[in-house]
This record gives sequence, C-alpha cells and structure tokens, in this order.
Amino acid sequence: MGASDESPSSQIDAAFEEFVRTKSAHLLRLALLLTGWNAAVAEDLTQTALERIYRRRRLLFGRPEERGSIEPYVRRVLVNAAIDWRRGLHRRPELPLDLALDVPQESAGRIADRVADRDLLLRALACVPQRQRAVLVLRYWEDLSDAEIALTLNCEVGTVRSQASRGLAKLRELTRLAPQPARAEVGRTRARVMLGD
Repeated sequence: MGASDESPSSQIDAAFEEFVRTKSAHLLRLALLLTGWNAAVAEDLTQTALERIYRRRRLLFGRPEERGSIEPYVRRVLVNAAIDWRRGLHRRPELPLDLALDVPQESAGRIADRVADRDLLLRALACVPQRQRAVLVLRYWEDLSDAEIALTLNCEVGTVRSQASRGLAKLRELTRLAPQPARAEVGRTRARVMLGD
C-alpha cells in the first residue's frame, strides 16, 4: 500500500505522531522553564498540551493551511497550563524539595561556574511572577517577537514589553546582576548557553 492509498485519518494520525516525535523534547524543556524547573509538573503540562493537540488533530493536521498554527497553539496551551498550575499553588501551597545537582568532584572550575550560573538563573526565574516568567521564556528561550508573545498570551505588545522589563529587573534583583548594555540577541545567546540548549 503506498502513501497515497492511506486513509486521511491515518495520514492525520501519522502527522500527529511525527509532531510528537520531533517536538516533545522541546515542549518538555519549554514546560520546565515555565514551571521553574519542576520536572513532574513540566511532564504533566507537556502531556496536557499533547492531549489537547490529539483531540484537535483533525483540525490542526487535517488542513495544510492550519499546520503553521500548531506550535503557537501548543505554546499557548503550555503557558496557560503553567499559569493555572501557579494559581493553584497559591490556593494550596506546595513545599518543594531542594535537590542538589550531582556534579562530579573532578569537574573543572569553569564547568562548576557554568552550573552555578545556570542554577542561579533557574532559581531566580522560578521566583519571577508567572506572567513575567512566561514573557521571558517566550522571548529569550523561544526567540519569539513581542507581537508573537502578545498573540500567545492574548495581551497587548506594550504589556509584553512592560512584563519583560519588570521580569528582567526582578531577575537582576534576585541574581544581583547589573544591567548589561548588550543587545537582545546577546542576551538570548547567553540565556541559551546557560540553560544548556
């Protein structure tokens, strides 16, 4: 049986399975960043996003003109689910366990510094308010423009910019770093290096 002999339903399922194979690791990493590196919650959020895509797979994968809207839809699902999760924490507080990173004793000083920088950044990012964290993650991790972030978060571009400014100020306060005059691309590259992408 050739590819043209497959039913439309099996082609849609195959497209969905390919999307899961190619994008699930990236979606999990995005969820990790949105949840402040809480692996269990990030896995749940990723599963929720994939479940919602599966339920809408005929609409999303059935029409070629809709294929470009899959990733923005998934990002929006992840951000909204992370915000809902964070709101739930305020209603019923959770006591997180502080797990130390297992770094080999023989690691070089530079690796230790990078791990410490990354740990500092992730801990500080976890303390930034959820909406600001979502803007920072979408801007510096996903490399989305302000307009794309505004569309994802269903807000105005000005709101995105103010949330990014406040979020960066909070990160600087938490990490005790002075503002850098560097361009946004330099910051994005540094964030990706620190976060291990």
